[in-house]
Amino acid sequence: MLAGGAAAWADTAADRPNVLLIMTDDQGYGDLGVHGNPVIQTPRLDRLAHESARFESFYVSPVCSPTRASLMTGRYNYRTGVVDTYLGRSMMHADETTLAELLRAAGYRTAIFGKWHLGDNYPMRAIDQGFEQSLVHRGGGIGQPADPPGNRYFDPVLQRNGQAVRTKGYCSDIFTTAAIQFIQQHRDVPWFVYLPYNCPHTPLQAPEAEYHRYRAMNLAHDRFPDRGYPLRGTADQDAIARIYAMVSNIDSNVGRLLDTLDRLALSDNTIVIFLSDNGPQIARYNAGMRGRKGSVYDGGIRVPCFVRWPRVVEPRTIDRVAAHIDLVPTLLEACGVMPGSEQRLDGRSLLPLLKGETENWADRELFFQWHRGDVPQRYRNCAVRTQNYKLVSSASVSDASPLPNPRFELFDMRRDPFEQHDIADEHPQIVARLRRAYDRWFDAMQQSRGYDPPRIAVGTSHEDPVVLTPQDWRGPRAGWRADSLGYWEIDVTTPKTYRVVLRFRKATADGEAILKVAGIERRLPLATGATNAVFESLTLPTGAARLEAIVVENGTARGVSYVDITRR
Repeated sequence: MLAGGAAAWADTAADRPNVLLIMTDDQGYGDLGVHGNPVIQTPRLDRLAHESARFESFYVSPVCSPTRASLMTGRYNYRTGVVDTYLGRSMMHADETTLAELLRAAGYRTAIFGKWHLGDNYPMRAIDQGFEQSLVHRGGGIGQPADPPGNRYFDPVLQRNGQAVRTKGYCSDIFTTAAIQFIQQHRDVPWFVYLPYNCPHTPLQAPEAEYHRYRAMNLAHDRFPDRGYPLRGTADQDAIARIYAMVSNIDSNVGRLLDTLDRLALSDNTIVIFLSDNGPQIARYNAGMRGRKGSVYDGGIRVPCFVRWPRVVEPRTIDRVAAHIDLVPTLLEACGVMPGSEQRLDGRSLLPLLKGETENWADRELFFQWHRGDVPQRYRNCAVRTQNYKLVSSASVSDASPLPNPRFELFDMRRDPFEQHDIADEHPQIVARLRRAYDRWFDAMQQSRGYDPPRIAVGTSHEDPVVLTPQDWRGPRAGWRADSLGYWEIDVTTPKTYRVVLRFRKATADGEAILKVAGIERRLPLATGATNAVFESLTLPTGAARLEAIVVENGTARGVSYVDITRR
């Protein structure tokens, strides 16, 4: 049960607050003027910050899919099946209950515009997980392998309610316009709009006007405040200019949204939340924090979080630690919606803090971890954060060897907010206490459901054709290189005949295409220059199966770009 009684104004649908949840992608804490950046122009976000309750120490996961899973469920990502960002590790189990599902069941109209990154196929898409309207890109980013070939931030092909559509304009502008249209159409009923921009994530394709403005500036590291951890090396000024241009474009779009709320007289009864999904992806000003994206130092996991709700929340700075897992219970309480009795939320409602009630706020332990691999490894790249202390094991994210004797660092975050002075040797009892807390947490994550990936459903009426991409394949050779090769775990739901098309990079020599699925193996000859192979009338039995699609040239096997599976 959520802490505290639901607000009295949520008793009727007309009085329930609307929710606008905005999240950017790879925007660092320092990519805002309000956080001390002397160059970047973010007037609307800075104004939003001053109108909001601002969390000084708000935390997310080191990379994006895990953050998104926690943001949608109020649970640590390891419970949801999401452990990484690609290779089948960023699909969320469909039996997870999302914020969108809970609010929709309570009468809210729900929509997402932007980056979902928790599954491209049924039953894991946003439209399968509570969002009645959806305009999103596939995979982890526009232009990545899950996308159509050649897709760009300008005029991108997107997925509208599960169907591919060619759009016109710059991606952030497109997502914002769609959100504004949805809000206008549903102004008389409570609504939840999730607007997860894919910017400023790579590829750094920025609007020209904003880009040229920043490219003309001096963006060298010594142009920025010298505090905390120094910025070393030579700044990639072109990349920084593109990133700042993308952020300034987001700033303008947030202004469009807030102006729309004002024009429709919705501002007073709309909860607006702004945050980022992790730290910055390249070295640039980050308010002096240590580390960046992928790291469990604060530079990788501490992000902006602004909450504006004029009817209830006064602008203030909140010094209590909080995290992504807290937003679901917070919004449920604010909207007068209770989670299901079987739901186990890891987060805590922040509504008391937002209202200024800090006296009885108990200390807590928050946990963060990420590394490459199908299964989480104890102690690798993990952190435990309490109000005063932070325990860090920064072991390499790519090494798969066990860590029987991890090296822990301990920081006093009150006196050392930049994590520069390790005090582990001076306080072994604190290290031991936080390590025990981590062990209990890690054991609980392992016991939740294990780490077998969700399966992509084949044969349902919800998605036809099913398109498989290297975003979700697995295996020791799986990757995004030209010579990568993987397999997909699928669930054939209907015993039908299927047409399977393999699409791949142009064959440079004669060879063959091989399809293996559910104990069936088919082969087709390929001529030089071929780009696809069509397997007609393939009858598949129901149940779990592994699908492999292989192109062989000159005795060398490689994977394909797409597999299209259509019911016949």
